[in-house]
Amino acid sequence: MSARLAAEHLYKSFADQPSLTGARQASPLQGRAGVAVLEDVGLEVGAGEFVSIIGPSGCGKSTLLNILTGLVPPTSGHVLLDGSQPERLLGSVGYMPQSDLLMPWRTVLENTTLAMEIAGVPARQARQVALAQFPRSGLAGFERRRPASLSGGMRQRAALLRTFLTGRDIILLDEPFGALDALTRQSMRAWLLRIWQEDRKTILFVTHDVEEAVYLSDRVYVMSGRPGRMVDCVEVGIPRPRSLEATLSSEFLATRKRLLEPLRSAMLDEAPDGA
Repeated sequence: MSARLAAEHLYKSFADQPSLTGARQASPLQGRAGVAVLEDVGLEVGAGEFVSIIGPSGCGKSTLLNILTGLVPPTSGHVLLDGSQPERLLGSVGYMPQSDLLMPWRTVLENTTLAMEIAGVPARQARQVALAQFPRSGLAGFERRRPASLSGGMRQRAALLRTFLTGRDIILLDEPFGALDALTRQSMRAWLLRIWQEDRKTILFVTHDVEEAVYLSDRVYVMSGRPGRMVDCVEVGIPRPRSLEATLSSEFLATRKRLLEPLRSAMLDEAPDGA
């Protein structure tokens, strides 16, 4: 399977920051380029694949997504789309950060059409396209509501629909369910999996939940502690379509155990100042 999205030998360092007293903060990871966040990171996501990344907190997962979306340049290395370096990476993929970033003064419908409006789609057409997706997104009846009146799960549905409506075939999701309670997370996982199975967009998904990664993914990358490196990539062989009962299967439990081993090692090896 050819890669729709790939990273080759990505490195990222940030300059060390002065303290409140004006003194530079020393770090065991600090080199001539500052604090190393990513080190020789490589990954591939094939067309229509659902691939996840797990790793310790502070290992650079969000920084990696920011590089893959073009929001942050790498210190060195390359991001490839369909095997080539794009002239302009920013705007080439859909991206949902950890926060839903819904605009409180806009209705749910107006929030979901935002990306289309920015792209120049006429407002009436954008509303028609978005409204057609509301029933399958579980948002029917909430078109005129404001974000403040929504539950956490409904806000995430709206933010995810907005991301899917960017029209991009490659979607990057940064812990979209991290702030939800356990029951809502379970419901949202099943919903996202159904939407993905219908559309088959190419998804790269960051999570700190191993079971979530196994349930959703075709493959799971494991990152080390900072500076983040890819220390393992595990294939998930559980047949699709998957139901919640799949989480009780012996194959699911074996894959979970297979991922926990390198993840625990990564956490033990994490630098002492890693956040």
